[in-house]
Amino acid sequence: MTLYLYNTLSGKKEVFEPQDPNRVTFYACGPTVYNYVHVGNGRSAVVFDLLNRLLQKLYPNVIFARNITDVDDKINASAKEEGVDIKQYAERFTEAYADDMQRLGNQVPTLQPKATEHIPQIIDIIQRLIERGHAYESEGHVLFAVESMDDYGRLSHRNLDDMLAGARVEVADYKRNPMDFVLWKPSSDDLPGWDSPWGRGRPGWHIECTAMIMHHLGETIDIHGGGSDLVFPHHENEMAQGKCCVPDSHGYARYWVHNAMLDVEGEKMSKSLGNFTLLRDVLDAFPGELVRLALLSAHYRSNLNWSEQLIHQSRQTLDRLYTVLRDSEDLEPDMPADLLSLEAIQALLDDLNTPKALAALHEASGRFFKTEDKAERARIKGEIISVCGVLGLLQEDPESWFKGDGGEGGLTEDEIEALIQARQDAKKAKDFARADAIRDELKEKGVVIQDTREGTRWSREG
Repeated sequence: MTLYLYNTLSGKKEVFEPQDPNRVTFYACGPTVYNYVHVGNGRSAVVFDLLNRLLQKLYPNVIFARNITDVDDKINASAKEEGVDIKQYAERFTEAYADDMQRLGNQVPTLQPKATEHIPQIIDIIQRLIERGHAYESEGHVLFAVESMDDYGRLSHRNLDDMLAGARVEVADYKRNPMDFVLWKPSSDDLPGWDSPWGRGRPGWHIECTAMIMHHLGETIDIHGGGSDLVFPHHENEMAQGKCCVPDSHGYARYWVHNAMLDVEGEKMSKSLGNFTLLRDVLDAFPGELVRLALLSAHYRSNLNWSEQLIHQSRQTLDRLYTVLRDSEDLEPDMPADLLSLEAIQALLDDLNTPKALAALHEASGRFFKTEDKAERARIKGEIISVCGVLGLLQEDPESWFKGDGGEGGLTEDEIEALIQARQDAKKAKDFARADAIRDELKEKGVVIQDTREGTRWSREG
């Protein structure tokens, strides 16, 4: 089956054709670990986890790398403000990020390289750029010379002259051109630093990813992913470094995939608006699967509006799918012989069209509820489980999903069961007013009950 991806480089949707079908290489930009990440970072991580899962269904060997930027001026400043060791500070938020990813249901990438573990590779690439006339040393800094590259701006579809005219870049005496960017900069004694041919210093931001990609994945990779806010300057500069340090380069990355931004209640997420929502806080408030589905609910290239309505709709979708599993506990799923032919998977193969895939799941669950035929129900169950496996959903036991933990101040499972038993006793005694009062009490406390042939079922409201 054919996978189509929108390639930022070409500005159009293309058939994905890996260089080597037996070794697909895929890199996504990870966090700079100076704080807890926000929900927008979570969206990017979930989108590329989905792409990785889909690639694994298509190819026998997918090498997926997501980096950790653990040397950066933001880390230095935050650690200094808190009065803690810079390395320990970075490690704390590296661990926090891993925890957030686990709670979102993301698979662990094949590789998780750290910038500080690749200083020799960074220095080597900088030396090669200098030798090839694409970089120069100035006052302890090494800078990339953008005018040395004929097609600088190709990824972001910008003209260098136009960029210079409207440049908002650091004006520094050591730069030949205002657009030149730092590859290496000097470090004072109180900052992280490594010995280099240009003195003790540390790498610039862009060079880190280039070095890690070329060291682990090769001179040209199949897919490079990240948020659309990284297209310029970060990815533009990455591509410039990668192409210019290699003779007869094939382009550094063949497909550039970028997810759109996240809005909060219709406003673009930003610190200045006070809507900078931490992913960790959201995961404390809602189940990880619910957050994951919400982040996948819009097409990855469309802005996603993070709102209470989105959470509510996502909860309804998951409740519906988990109801299928709960209502068919006695049925062994009949797994599809050809996963890739399913309508939902076909939608994902078309540039990760998650809205269309979720619509196909909704339709499948509708077929399940309308039929009493056990064989048909088993087939639909197998279809839903298979698709949700690619989406990273339905990873819990249905009863655990519906019952949850109640959160702070909620009823415990034992308290709920006791009230349900009291309601049943009241019904047996024909005290229907008492039975109705108990139902109302449970509903007020976020618990919905349903009388079925198998007994009374309950679930917590989302």
